[in-house]
Amino acid sequence: MAPRKIELLAPAKNADIAIEAIRHGADAVYIGPESFGARAAAGNSTEEIARAAAFAHRFGAKVYATVNTIVYDSELPAVERLIRQLYKADVDALIVQDMGILRMDIPPIELHASTQCDTRTVEKAKFLEAVGFSQIVLARELSLNEISDIHKEVSVPLECFIHGALCVSYSGRCHASYAFRGRSANRGECAQLCRLPYNLTDAADNVIVEGKHLLSLRDFNQSDRLADLLKAGASSLKIEGRLKEAPYVKNVTAYYNRLLNQLCEAHPDLYCRASAGSVQLGFEPDLSKSFNRGFTHYFADGRAKAGKMVSLHTPKSLGEVLGKVVAVKGRDIVIDSRKPVANGDGLAYFNNRQELVGFRANKAEGRNITPLSKLNITPGTLVYRNLDKAFTDRLEKESAERRLKVDIRMWQTAVGVALTVTDERGISATTQTVIEHQPAKSPQTETRRKVFSKLGNTVYELKSLDCGDTEHLFIPSSLLADMRRNAIDALERVSRINYRPGRRRTEDTTAVFPYEQLTFADNVANHYAADFYRSHGVKDMQPAAEAAGKVDERETVMTTRYCLRRELDCCLKTKNAHRLPSRLILASGDIRMEVEFDCKNCQMKLHKL
Repeated sequence: MAPRKIELLAPAKNADIAIEAIRHGADAVYIGPESFGARAAAGNSTEEIARAAAFAHRFGAKVYATVNTIVYDSELPAVERLIRQLYKADVDALIVQDMGILRMDIPPIELHASTQCDTRTVEKAKFLEAVGFSQIVLARELSLNEISDIHKEVSVPLECFIHGALCVSYSGRCHASYAFRGRSANRGECAQLCRLPYNLTDAADNVIVEGKHLLSLRDFNQSDRLADLLKAGASSLKIEGRLKEAPYVKNVTAYYNRLLNQLCEAHPDLYCRASAGSVQLGFEPDLSKSFNRGFTHYFADGRAKAGKMVSLHTPKSLGEVLGKVVAVKGRDIVIDSRKPVANGDGLAYFNNRQELVGFRANKAEGRNITPLSKLNITPGTLVYRNLDKAFTDRLEKESAERRLKVDIRMWQTAVGVALTVTDERGISATTQTVIEHQPAKSPQTETRRKVFSKLGNTVYELKSLDCGDTEHLFIPSSLLADMRRNAIDALERVSRINYRPGRRRTEDTTAVFPYEQLTFADNVANHYAADFYRSHGVKDMQPAAEAAGKVDERETVMTTRYCLRRELDCCLKTKNAHRLPSRLILASGDIRMEVEFDCKNCQMKLHKL
């Protein structure tokens, strides 16, 4: 059996970041078009997406366009036009949520089921495969065992998140932003209400916990679970962050690229990378140096082994731990840290009210740091660095090269010399040059190696050179350079011609959806989607909240596997349950949500008040 192809999937806010992600080791990127991309602030023209695709395809890497908002009836023609444009731009696949797309008049482009489809069960995954999806993005909340269970029942690749921000609600099932702010997460306009500070109160509005970020999850980090994820059946490993800037994407992509290469090299019979080319870095990647709220494995190891998940005191980046303050001398502070601090570094600490206080190192000498102004900080306080200026400055510049190794072979023809260039994927091109066969006075291999090695302005790198029966022919260096350029140009053309993006799988019209009834949370926003579900056995459905134009009081606006009681060590199944009253309310300004604990299904629901 051939080794399974493993894909490192990176986010791209724009085409330039997409190209950098590929350079730093991504096998694929996901990028939003001008509209309908679930990130209103990260839209790109089809021309820019085509530019990213052209670069990615040089390495056999892929570009996925996110067309994963829900679509209103009035927008169906516009979405059809957009998809046709993306198909012409050589996009490899669409990531979609709205099932209405499966009823549109569109080209046979490959479809991936977005995380917004909320795929948590074997039944849902089997259905999505049956109706034509080529890749399924699983819910972030799944454990390794649950991923494995799904992998055993489907044949298409499974895409799993490995790093970055976490939504507290099951994706596609959060309506809090729309209910309270009129901004739909399913339309790319999430107001991020989960990052706000909340009071936790009882039914009489007595405050139990005041002003804490009770719904703000730490960031996902599966860097030490990659081997387990691959074993469980994950084939596409996804980094969250389509609003992130280039330094974040470069650092995180490079870090995971290195880990995946090590795994593929250790198990070549099981895994291989989905694209070609080797990456040379100009920096040492470090996950702690990019934006993070602290890290969690979430539910990867199951509920019983899940640790603390929430960043209670701040939704902002903590970065890396530097050390503790050992002395305060006027305006200066002395930190017990082996990590050097530089002028301009961004530092932070929690004050005695557990508020995050940020400051810049105006001057740094060894362990001695001079802030711009005096801080109210005491010895023993833990200090974090959330901006390593030197590290970030390095990443703002060119920081990686990705090259395809090529073998070059020369031989004589009746009228001159032929040159065949073959890249590491086996793609080759042959060119011929008419020259007079003149004997050389000395061996020519090393001279030719120097000329053919000059591939710096291309994506290629010379691996081997076979001069064959031309070894003793004299060929001027200028002509050798022309031969090299012509052969590489021909290889580029052949590579483009040979590239074949995936195509949409056939829909099994007899497949039955796992549920006969759909609520507003199932996001049916247009008649195409309604027709799709009816044709697959759904008998009753409500329109999406956005299509209906409202979310009623008492409706569920978030459903989450995260449990507030468990986070506060007051699980209803433990002896500490009595520490919290039975009825709980989360309040932040005009936002009020009642908390329901569904212990049978081990999940939590928040209802609009």
